[in-house]
Amino acid sequence: MAIFLTGSTGYIGAHVAANLLDEHGASLNLLIRARDTQDAEQRLWHAVQLHMDFPRFYEHLQTRVRIFRGDLTGPNFGLARDDYDRLIHTTDSVIHCAASLNRKSEKTCLNVNLRGTLEVLQLATRVDHYHGLRRFSHVSTVAVAGKRNNEVVKEDNSIDWERSDYDPYARTKKFCEHMIRQLLPETPITIFRPSIVLGDSRRAETTQFDMVKAFVFLAGLPVLPFRPSDKIDIVNVDFVADAIATLHQKENPRYDTYHLSSGTGSQTFRELTNTLAAEQNKRGPMFMPWMERPFSRTVDFLSNRKGAVAYGASLMKVFIPYLVWNTVFDNTRVTTELGRKPVPFSQYSYPLLKFSREANFSYRYEDWPAKVGGTAA
Repeated sequence: MAIFLTGSTGYIGAHVAANLLDEHGASLNLLIRARDTQDAEQRLWHAVQLHMDFPRFYEHLQTRVRIFRGDLTGPNFGLARDDYDRLIHTTDSVIHCAASLNRKSEKTCLNVNLRGTLEVLQLATRVDHYHGLRRFSHVSTVAVAGKRNNEVVKEDNSIDWERSDYDPYARTKKFCEHMIRQLLPETPITIFRPSIVLGDSRRAETTQFDMVKAFVFLAGLPVLPFRPSDKIDIVNVDFVADAIATLHQKENPRYDTYHLSSGTGSQTFRELTNTLAAEQNKRGPMFMPWMERPFSRTVDFLSNRKGAVAYGASLMKVFIPYLVWNTVFDNTRVTTELGRKPVPFSQYSYPLLKFSREANFSYRYEDWPAKVGGTAA
């Protein structure tokens, strides 16, 4: 039997897949959108090569990974009847990690996040009908808490249906949590809510650059439109992935919802900028909070233009609300259960910054070796 994992070629999902394979010896059923088997295997190799060399990946692929080529939003994932039946009868638990992070497009978020989650839930109910479902884990987001300001938010106080949402992504993820609880009332459920996931504390390299570009842009400014004492809740992806894999595999987690965040240990803008400045032998930026509105208006204007500047501005427009709310998400549950805390962002922020600049925000993937057995050779 295997864990059905969605989103395995995404940033968090690839970390989760690698953790489950290497640290837990799990078998995986992976849904991957691809033209053919060769394309699916190549996509998976690109996604996990930060975590393992090709021989180990290939061994996992041959012994403990089963790929289903399909689309998250299609009826039965667009799988042939025999393939869908095989997925049902070989799955014993689900980790739903796939999602659209397109915070600007309500259409995309509705289509992928809501329709996709409904398809995963339908699979889960069929698995449960035939042989029982051990656990359903869902990767959500702290953004389901809606618009906040100067708060420490606990898991049980996050959902407030009267509170406005920041964007379509947050809104649809909140509804996904609601659907899961309503449609799987008898199934053990675990909801994971990561905060701002940025970088891997173990290495400088990354394959995900959208948030990194916003971070690098801000790190290069001589003046920042933020309050220096505000905290920003950033968490390392390796902590997030380990928490998801470990608690999903645990027989009886203590809670059904966890903030995967830095919590009250989150660092302030001043702490982060001082560290980066010291690493580069530079003077830190000045903080001018009164510039927040002019800065936001400028970003709005530039995001509607064309070219690289417009793209950078559009990224910044998406993330600004999460940078100025001075809100952190209590992580006592997960740190107590795992027995450790996330790595402070200041400890690995400069290597991430340096790699991203030098690599021009790209990762040089290794191709599939020419001399190897298997479909993708």
